[in-house]
Amino acid sequence: MINLSIRQMADMLTTKQISVQELNGVYHDRARQFNDRTNALISVYEELCAREVMQAQDLLGKAAHPLAGIPLIHKDLFCTRGQTTTCGSNMLEHFIPPYDATVVSRLSAAGMITHGKANMDEFAMGSSNEHSAYGPVANPWDLSRVPGGSSGGSAAAVAARMTPVATGTDTGGSIRQPAALCGITGIKPSYGRVSRYGMVAFASSLDQGGVLAPAADDCGLVLSAMSGHDPLDSTSARRPGWAWQKPESADLTGVKVGVIQDWVDGLQDEAIKQLTLQAIETLKAQGASLIDIHLPHADLAVSAYYVLAPAECSSNLSRFDGVRFGHQTAQAQNLEDLYRRSRSEGFGEEVKRRIMIGTWALSSGYYDAYYLKAQKIRRLISDDFRQAFDQCHVLACPVSPELAFKHGEKADGVSMYQADQFTIPASLAGLPCLSMPIGHAAGLPVGLQLIGRYYDEQSILAVADQYQQLTRHHLQVPEAFL
Repeated sequence: MINLSIRQMADMLTTKQISVQELNGVYHDRARQFNDRTNALISVYEELCAREVMQAQDLLGKAAHPLAGIPLIHKDLFCTRGQTTTCGSNMLEHFIPPYDATVVSRLSAAGMITHGKANMDEFAMGSSNEHSAYGPVANPWDLSRVPGGSSGGSAAAVAARMTPVATGTDTGGSIRQPAALCGITGIKPSYGRVSRYGMVAFASSLDQGGVLAPAADDCGLVLSAMSGHDPLDSTSARRPGWAWQKPESADLTGVKVGVIQDWVDGLQDEAIKQLTLQAIETLKAQGASLIDIHLPHADLAVSAYYVLAPAECSSNLSRFDGVRFGHQTAQAQNLEDLYRRSRSEGFGEEVKRRIMIGTWALSSGYYDAYYLKAQKIRRLISDDFRQAFDQCHVLACPVSPELAFKHGEKADGVSMYQADQFTIPASLAGLPCLSMPIGHAAGLPVGLQLIGRYYDEQSILAVADQYQQLTRHHLQVPEAFL
């Protein structure tokens, strides 16, 4: 069953070739069996899963949603009513939300079965899933290496087929980078496409919920169910619902693909460069027209992002003070000491580093020099993309400049931040973008990034699906998890 697409699973469920219990039993057993190896999951649900399985089985044959009965794992920053939501942090170790995030409630309403919560970099801050209070996550392709972050637990769980699909969030690359390093497909939709209600905030103008799954078609089906305006979220776009349409053929005739050639040429890893060029040539062979694109301000994106995101994080995380929310120290001598100790004990080192950077950037005398200038750079980058899309339908470029690296290899923050150099520009512009697997180098997965026009998830998913109709990279499973 682990080789089935979501569409195939749904067909077999509706025709009663398999039952909801059988399908979910397979994935539940795999989650239990393989979590000790990967540490991909913070929690595995027993009672909730069993209850939802029975509800989904009753729904089948009664005009049920096409996703009814399909297993699912949520990244552990989506609030789940009655179930712990930790954000990978000691600060929220015992937090049990009284409500579901909109993403959770919509997928539950579709009949999907929640099997548990995925590990993650604390408060979604990281590119390796090493910054978690629950320990690092291992890449299923090589357990000594990272899966990427911050949605590393979600990506590892999908890659090891502990689940057919997982939710994730992407602020500067946190869906696309782990998808690339784990050999699966991951999509970050346009900012505002998916409700952020109940999704614990890192950087409010950048965070967006998305999907990780083996194939683009899987991602499209689940993203459709998650999307749509939500009156509970002021950043949710007032647009009608969107439904993914799977292409009938692999023909890309008439599609203009803009290639960010200087990003490809700048790759230091020759194997990644060759696989990227081969994937782009495959798109051309399918009928796509290739156009060279240059984004003149993209090299400033990482610097701007690491002013803007920490600034927003310092504001959002101020609520976790040991009084209103989060861990409370048992050692406080007075109110100021309570704040200091609670936050020092509750937050990890990377989160504290970003809070301090963000607070400094917003402080008097530095706001204009750093935060305001970073916002101006963000606008320039958005304008670069707008001009690029005057010439093409989608953009193709690398996801990560390197293969999955070993645990502990990037102890300094700066080298870790540079891992996001190809994913951050589209995040600053709020554009939809995805990563799809295009092969292996030295036994490790490599991904290609597709970026679309604002609110045009259909085009990037379609190109990815058409590529995957002719290739089998997305179907490969690490040998140790077969």
